[in-house]
This record gives sequence, C-alpha cells and structure tokens, in this order.
Amino acid sequence: MKVVLLESLGISSDLLATYADKLKAQGHSFAAYERTDDVSVQIEEANDADILIIANMPLKGEVIRACPHLKYIDVAFTGVDHVDLAAARERGVRVSNASGYSTVAVAELTIAMMLHLLRYVAQVDAACRAGGTKAGFIGYELEGKTVGLFGTGAIGHRVAELVHAFGAKVIAYNGFSHKESTALITYVSLEEVMSMADIISLHCPVTEQSRGLINAKTLSYMKPSAILINEARGPVVDSQALADALNTGKIAGAGIDVFEVEPPIDTKHPLLHSKNTIVTPHVAFATHESMKKRAVIVFENIDNFLAGKQLNIIL
Repeated sequence: MKVVLLESLGISSDLLATYADKLKAQGHSFAAYERTDDVSVQIEEANDADILIIANMPLKGEVIRACPHLKYIDVAFTGVDHVDLAAARERGVRVSNASGYSTVAVAELTIAMMLHLLRYVAQVDAACRAGGTKAGFIGYELEGKTVGLFGTGAIGHRVAELVHAFGAKVIAYNGFSHKESTALITYVSLEEVMSMADIISLHCPVTEQSRGLINAKTLSYMKPSAILINEARGPVVDSQALADALNTGKIAGAGIDVFEVEPPIDTKHPLLHSKNTIVTPHVAFATHESMKKRAVIVFENIDNFLAGKQLNIIL
C-alpha cells in the first residue's frame, strides 16, 4: 500500500518519521507533501495513493476520482465537511476522522473566550497600555451564569464539565439528538436555550439542520447582556446577522474561531469589525498536545485499516 500525506500534521519531522518507518517496515510506502490548494498538484501527488491523509485541506471529488487505487481517506480532523463524501461514496472509498484529539484544546479555548469577554480583557489591556484605569470595564463572573450549548458530543460535554466547575448552570438545545437531561445538562427547546442563556456556546457539526441555525430570528431571543461563542463551524452562524446584533447592542459580545471559509479571511468580513468580538483564525484545535494526540489517532486508523478493520468511521 502507498500512504500519501498531503499536508502537515503539525508534529516534528522526527516524530513523523517514526510513524513512516513503521509503515515501511511492514512493506508499505509513505510520501509526505506540503499543503497546496492547487488541485492539479494534489492530483499529481495523490494519483498512485492507496491511502490519503489530510487535515483541514479541502479534498475535492476531482482529486478523489483521479486516484484509481484509492481505498481509504484518513482525515486528521474532527469535521469532514471539507471532503467530497459523495465522490468517496461513489468510488467505494472508506473515510475515517480523528475524533477526540482536540476535545481538551477546543474546550479550553472556549473557556478562555468566555472569561476574556466577561472580564473585558482586550479593553482593559488597551486601557492599561494607554495609561488608563479600569473605569467603565467592571466585568462579570462565570459563576452563577447559565451556559447554553448547541452540540453535546465530546467537546460540548467537556465544556459543560468545565463551566460547571466554575459554578455555572448548563442547558442545551434538545433538537439534535433528543438526549435525556442529566445532573450536568438540562435539555430545552431552541427558543428556551437562546433566551435563558447568558452564554451560548456552539459545538455542533454543519448539517442541514444546523446550517444557519444562529440567525437574526434566533439571535433576537438572546438577552442584551448575553455573549455567543462559535468554535463549531462557520456556516452554523449567519455572520452578518450576528455582526448586526453586536453592533446594535442586541447582544453583548462574541468569540469567533470559525468562519464560512478557512483563514485567511477577507478583511472586510463583518465579524472582523463588529463590537466586542474576539476573532481567531481557526486555532481552537491547535495545541502541541493535540497535534501529538491527533497523530496517534491518524496512524492507529491506518494500522487498523490495513488489518481489515476501520475505526472512527465516517464512510
């Protein structure tokens, strides 16, 4: 089997070599390339691959269909909406993801954004540097707040545990999987979660049900003092509607790590210019620890596929 890595996994060359050497010792070949968005180059690099590894690089059907030996796509990411799954299904290509590697990383940045917004960190930093004081920027505590979650998979559940440790109450939207309430999370309707929460935190995949779920209507249910965090996927949120809500004071703040497209983002994007908004270029998953965890999962996926089993099944 030929295994082709089409973009960096964010680990050292020495660590990558240990995984490559293991495959080579089993009689397989391994090739690694730098990321490119040039489809013709992707096809050239992937053409004779049996197994492709990508992270968050878009993988179009054009590339998948151009690989006659392709049997398996190993996605070093949790979400797979950047992969043409229809083309993979058409070709009988199996697909796995790297579910679980970024649970801690994403949950921790979620908490960081919540605290940053509640305590006006950006504003008091700027005031201090300008010789000012805390005047006008007395913050709020996470303790006693109600946090509303959209998506209570591994990441959402970890966020629930962390905010609960701060003394917050946790509610969640009940429209995705109709889970039963627990001692940690109470499930309620969309309008209830939006209207009751002091903080909305998004951790759901993009589906037909979730696309555009946060829009002008649903934002109108929120408290003027509430904040919204999106570390899920950009298309879950109508960006212009959110920017309008922020700029008109209908909600108090936002923390945004994901957009409709992968960074770099158009500098005119409305959320780059909205009031009291933290923006980060899709970094929630990216820590030194998570990259190592991801590599373990990615190569375990391959080991199992080669042994006739499949883990983390998408297709």
